[in-house]
Amino acid sequence: MNVGNVIRTCWILLALYWFLSALSSKPVAEKPNRSSIWTYRLAMMIGAVMLFTQWQPRLLKITIFPRSEGLAWVGAAFCLFGLLGAIWSRRTLAGNWSSDVLLRQGHELIERGPYRFVRHPIYTSILLMFLGTAIAEDQVGAYVGVLFFVAGLWIKLRQEEILMGRHFPEEYPAYKKRVKALIPFVI
Repeated sequence: MNVGNVIRTCWILLALYWFLSALSSKPVAEKPNRSSIWTYRLAMMIGAVMLFTQWQPRLLKITIFPRSEGLAWVGAAFCLFGLLGAIWSRRTLAGNWSSDVLLRQGHELIERGPYRFVRHPIYTSILLMFLGTAIAEDQVGAYVGVLFFVAGLWIKLRQEEILMGRHFPEEYPAYKKRVKALIPFVI
């Protein structure tokens, strides 16, 4: 199996798992307005297009590092590790999960599993997958795509933090003090 196939398989497995597990989500209790959703989605979609398509100006197709099969496999390993983290995180959230920033009926503040290490392990895991894919692609456009995706996730993370703080006014601030948002002990 080549690097490209490993990375494609990781993304397909993530999409399949996301679709199937979304069927068991709890009913929605509180939805955001549509404009707040598109604020982060637009940046994330631009990032995904830049990462996954060859539709880019020549300047963005420039490679950063000398072509290396070993470096491409490092990217594939990041992608696989991110996939495993995303699935673990998603399973831990269970029916509380949503692709949008919203609250589910009976929403719980989850602090177990990967949520002991970071408050947003799904975001961390998907960023690992994006970074791994960019490393394997090794083109300026792929790395710029990662930056767009990071910006979108950061906007989404901030919206989610506000919602969780409002819904869990005592527990969430204490959780925020103990656990970093994306990278254990760092951010």
